[in-house]
Order: sequence, then structure tokens, then C-alpha cells
Amino acid sequence: MSEPLKIVNTSVKRGERMTLEIPLPQLYTHTPMTMPAHVVRGKRDGPRLFVSAAVHGDELNGVEIIRRMLNLRALRRLRGTLIAIPMVNVYGVIHHSRYLPDRRDLNRSFPGSERGSLASRVADLFMTEIVANCTHGIDLHTGAVHRANLPQIRGNLEDPETERLAKLFGVPVLINSRIRDGSLRQSAADCGVPMLLYEAGEALRFDELSISAGVQGIINVMRGLEMLPPSRRKPPREPFIANSSSWVRATESGILRTTAALGARVRAKEGLGMIADPFGEKETGVVAEYGGIVIGRTNLPLVHQGEALYHIARFDDTPRVAARVEAFQNIHEEGLDTTEPSIV
Repeated sequence: MSEPLKIVNTSVKRGERMTLEIPLPQLYTHTPMTMPAHVVRGKRDGPRLFVSAAVHGDELNGVEIIRRMLNLRALRRLRGTLIAIPMVNVYGVIHHSRYLPDRRDLNRSFPGSERGSLASRVADLFMTEIVANCTHGIDLHTGAVHRANLPQIRGNLEDPETERLAKLFGVPVLINSRIRDGSLRQSAADCGVPMLLYEAGEALRFDELSISAGVQGIINVMRGLEMLPPSRRKPPREPFIANSSSWVRATESGILRTTAALGARVRAKEGLGMIADPFGEKETGVVAEYGGIVIGRTNLPLVHQGEALYHIARFDDTPRVAARVEAFQNIHEEGLDTTEPSIV
């Protein structure tokens, strides 16, 4: 895209780099609110990629991913434009909450309306100022509170460009996820903007593997878009696309002792954990209904009947996926394109 880039009435010229404050509805205390967006525009024209985080205000891994990404020296050779928004739902970040103050889920409020609810207005602003100015997008997420996700890419893999970028990202597991009504992915697709959704880690927690893999994944995508020079390293290995996935739920209420780790290979009828009362007088086993890879798991031992405990994805070749996941989980030992110290 070679036309001028203008966000909140500010023009960003080729070769410029700046932080813009997108005005948001102020707090009832009369305190001004803004959504910060950092724009890096290369000297040469090329794709325009947005990378967003904290659409759900308690999902923080993406905030750190963007901070590290913006400090990369490789951006000096950027072709095209990178627009990074570390906190889309600023209100939720302040309150450690997934939701906006009007109790709505921002990722169910797109494309929004400038005359709608608070969530709808924030969504409309993001679509107008960010998505409308971009050709591609990556949205960074985590699991919910007390629930962790194995690093994975979700997207409409029936779209050739989305599938190409998803495979370039470099995580071993891809989920062909249908687009939900009101989601940012749906609204971006309606605007002709292919978008990846990166899921990794747990809400309100930093996870080094999820963060470092996210930084590397974005770099891989930018190289695939020819926004950055190609790497001398071998390209990411071909990932595996899940045939389907579903949650194993608690059959009883009680205290959960887990025996299946995130990323573990499990077989049909294999035990995943035990649920007991506080005295250990009654115990119930948690059993996998089918074989696959654990891509999501609760981290809270206190569970109610019907609660989601383990998210298992099914593949045609589960042993190969398990081996790839194990290798991937050692990615921090192989060295990434960052000099950041690991978070422990």
C-alpha cells in the first residue's frame, strides 16, 4: 500500500516511527483515556500489518510480545508498515478484567458502531483507525483465568493466504477455527484482511515459552510477507492441523489432581487426573474420551461438575505431533531473534 497512512488525523510518512494516542471515551472521573498505537513505517512500500493484544484485558502475554517486537533491530530494515497496539481494551487492563466496564466482551462486539455501547464504540474505533489501514493482522490471546493454552494458531485455514501465514508462524499446532459472530477475525475478513489468532499461555500471567514463540512467530510472518529480509535459518517445519477438538469435563465436583501436562499426548480411555472430596473419601477418575494432544488445561484444582478441564485436539498422526510439540517446548533453548532475558 503506497497511499498516505493517516491515523487519528496524523499522517505517518515513509521512514517515520511514532506512538499515537487514539482517543477513547473518558472515565466517569473525567480522566482522559486513549488506546496507544505504535507505528513503524519503512522507507519502502509494502504490506501493512497490525499486531494487537489485550482485546481481552486480562490476557497479558501479547503486551510483552509487542514490547519485545518493537525493540528488534530487524525493524530498521522494515518494508511496509507495522502497527502495534499492545492494549486494545485499556479499560479491562486497568481492572484486570476480560471485559469492558459495560460488562461486554469486546471480541463479540465487532465491527461496532460509533453510536452503540461502550464496547461497540471501541470496536468501531479499532476498525476505522487500524483495520481499515491494514492488509494483514495478528491478534494475540491467552487462555482464560486459571486456564492455559498450548501455543497455537487459530484461523480460517480455508482461506489460502491465512493458511500460508499460519504455517509460516512456526507453532506445531494449527486449529481450523470457524469465525465467530462479532469477533475481530470476522470483521477483518469482511474487510478483506487475512488475520491470525495466536493463543498461548494463561490470563494475568507471563509465560516465557508463549512470549518468545510469539515474537518469533510474528517475525516469521513478516518475513513471509517480505516485510523483513529472509532468514538464513531453516524455515519452520510443517505444522499439523487438528481435525477437531473438544473439552473433557468434570463428572463430579471436588478437588482436581492433574496427571496430564499441557502438550502431552494422551490415548483413548487414558487417565488425565483424579477428582476427590477434601477428605479423600471418594475419588473419581478423569478419562480421555479419545486420543490426541492436550492443547488447553485448567490450572485451578477446585472444580465443579461440568467444568472444562482438558482441551484435547485430534490429529491423523498423534505420535508425530507429540514429538513436534516436545521439540517446540524446548524452543527457548535454541535461541531466538531477541536478546531479552527469559522471564521465570
